[in-house]
Amino acid sequence: MITDPSASSFSSYSETESRHLPLISGLPDDIALFCLARVPRKYHTVLKCVSKRWRDLVCSEEWWDYRQKNNLGESWIYALCRDKSTDQVSCYVLDPSSSRQACWKSICGLPPRCLKRKGMAFETIGKKLYLLGGCGWSEDATDEVYCYDVAMNTWSEAPSMSTARCYFGCVNMDGKIYSIGGYGLETSDPHSWDTYDPRTNSWESHSDPNIILDIEDSVVMGGKIYIRSRTSTIPPHVYIAVYDLSSGKWQQTDADMASGWLGPTVVVDDTIYVLDQSLGSKLMMWQKNTREWIPLCRLSPLLPRPPCQMVAIGRKIFIIGKGLSAVVLDINVGNADRMIASSSIPNFSCDDDVICCKCVSI
Repeated sequence: MITDPSASSFSSYSETESRHLPLISGLPDDIALFCLARVPRKYHTVLKCVSKRWRDLVCSEEWWDYRQKNNLGESWIYALCRDKSTDQVSCYVLDPSSSRQACWKSICGLPPRCLKRKGMAFETIGKKLYLLGGCGWSEDATDEVYCYDVAMNTWSEAPSMSTARCYFGCVNMDGKIYSIGGYGLETSDPHSWDTYDPRTNSWESHSDPNIILDIEDSVVMGGKIYIRSRTSTIPPHVYIAVYDLSSGKWQQTDADMASGWLGPTVVVDDTIYVLDQSLGSKLMMWQKNTREWIPLCRLSPLLPRPPCQMVAIGRKIFIIGKGLSAVVLDINVGNADRMIASSSIPNFSCDDDVICCKCVSI
């Protein structure tokens, strides 16, 4: 095939020239960024259609960093779900600011290799979501990690964990991902955890005898990581281990906190809330001063439909159940009852179980 060298030269010239064109004609780029960054997130897709420079800007770390530093970030909720009929995972996103028109939208393009895996972790750093580990009926635990860039709407393969894991704890603390315990560890020391640093784009492995293997939940509060495990004995026993970043060590916590941690958790204003789904669904709060669990409210058995997961945006707690049914609770710290309002989000046309929910702010 004969090509025209002038066409290639013209294309390169056009791309070079476009990089030097102003974002907005007649304005310095810093002023243009000041203006564009204030466009609501729901219109960012439209901005990306204007030009290549605008698209590159909206997808860039510079854009994300500018909006965070100037308190312009808007948090959307991402739910990892499983369809029991197909036994496949799927991912959905919700813009909670569209109150009346709020609806879940499906995210396409999940990596085919992880569609039927179980025991995967779901975590965030900045504007990226991570799918980590997991296993299947005919597949041992894996160390694979996949990354979804929310701004670019693309999936890619990320550096693998130091250890293959499934059904493990996973949190983001101080901009690093901690993958903790779990099953399928191909090592002589199963009491281990891995940390991922996005600055070096690499994992580092650690071990500690106090790490629990069968982890059901994990959360960060007050600069510490809490992981929970529950035995299958009757009655079941709950074990909680705490990691203190300042000491770099894990230790078992006392029985007071373990006694009431019986479900999914969320942290609001450095206070931990638990959704107890053992007898109906009720929201509990951990009172640090008295070291006891305080019941706040009981939820309707119809909305949201259990089993549920929780996520927080500001002082609002989103309780999301089967079929992505959801209730929003607004926490008022100054009120003795601490609960000032509740509302619901319309059901989505699916019957999936919700595995995990996370927020990403852009």
